[in-house]
Amino acid sequence: MSPHSAVPEVDVAEGFRRVQSGAALLDVREPKEWQAGHAEGAVLIPMSQLDQRSGELPADREIVVICRSGGRSAAVTAALLNAGFSAVNLAGGSLAWVSAGLPFVTDDGTPGTVS
Repeated sequence: MSPHSAVPEVDVAEGFRRVQSGAALLDVREPKEWQAGHAEGAVLIPMSQLDQRSGELPADREIVVICRSGGRSAAVTAALLNAGFSAVNLAGGSLAWVSAGLPFVTDDGTPGTVS
């Protein structure tokens, strides 16, 4: 059994739908990964900075958490839930986002890649 099996998870289509409906999209990868590309509209708070920067997260809406493949985001989702946030893990992470053909860009808006 996965250590994150109790973490609520959505597939990429549902995660995208929730973001389009107002959920926040939180990318927890490292800055170098972000620079190569990220889901359009995401906010970067690396997993290692979550404790120091949790005040930047919206307390009034759901947070969809994304990483590269779903592992780090599952751990962050569990931590956010424990801290009282409403959060779900995006199954498959950025790899699933790109595979679904969803917007994945660099900071200047050009097409990005998953690092």
